[in-house]
Amino acid sequence: MRNHLVAALDIGGTKIAGALVDDGGRILVRTQQPTPAKEDGDTVMGAVRAVLADLAAAPQWGRTTAVGIGSAGPVDASTGTVSPVNVPGWRRYPLVDKVRATTGGLPVTLVGDGVAMTAAEHWQGAARGYGNALCMVVSTGVGGGLVLGGKLHPGPSGNAGHIGHISVDLDGDACPCGARGCVERIASGPNIARRALTNGWLPGPDGDTTAAAVAASAAAGDPVALASFERAAQALAAGIAATATLVEIDIVVIGGGVAGAGEVLFAPLRRALQDYATLSFVRHLKVAPALMGNDAGLVGAAAAASLGEPDGAPAVVGL
Repeated sequence: MRNHLVAALDIGGTKIAGALVDDGGRILVRTQQPTPAKEDGDTVMGAVRAVLADLAAAPQWGRTTAVGIGSAGPVDASTGTVSPVNVPGWRRYPLVDKVRATTGGLPVTLVGDGVAMTAAEHWQGAARGYGNALCMVVSTGVGGGLVLGGKLHPGPSGNAGHIGHISVDLDGDACPCGARGCVERIASGPNIARRALTNGWLPGPDGDTTAAAVAASAAAGDPVALASFERAAQALAAGIAATATLVEIDIVVIGGGVAGAGEVLFAPLRRALQDYATLSFVRHLKVAPALMGNDAGLVGAAAAASLGEPDGAPAVVGL
């Protein structure tokens, strides 16, 4: 086994996670910082530097030969910049150059967080062995990535498969991305909770108003909570069916915090797919929960890093 490590970053609207990952996909060191998402760009970069400093303090840092970044998008791998919808302080922010400078010139590979999750699930998770797959992160936002012909397909800019910003409701609510009725605007965790509260759902004595609390109420039979998850499932099904019809996938893998709701989400999603995935070549699409959990972004960022292919990792097209 080769002895190198990748410094992997998983950057989202809630947290910035970092890890040192070996070429077998094992995480040896990990750390994280909250994302100061409402602050200016340099403040957000300060949190990234803090994560990198934690990693650099580890004794294994000397074996680190590259950095892989999976970031909330959109990203632009061709320019090394990021413009996450949920981090307004970063617009065309030169993240790759900043990280390269912080790490003393290490090579840096940037992909969208959905692409990173897809790389991990195809390498070691629920999409392993499938030649054509859509993998999704349903959490604070909704992202995704594609495996086509057995290879990770990030696209020229690193955003291919970004299903969260497919419009599924032409007259729907405005999305922070600038469009209307996006999958993310309906199916993300904050929007599931927002819709439930708007329609009269009442949190428990602890006052928890997150999507996880809505999921717990739905599991207990609360009709308003159930309806909010039904609506999210419908939006996901419409986006998935459109993607499957376009590129002919065999499986869709769903991870992220909202997927933790289990059958509260997956049962109505499978039902809704029967209404949207109607053509013969998409009718038998498999839906599966992700297996890599919270480590998917980190392991996938490492898999996509510019080291050549880690042992057993999927080939990457377009990087």
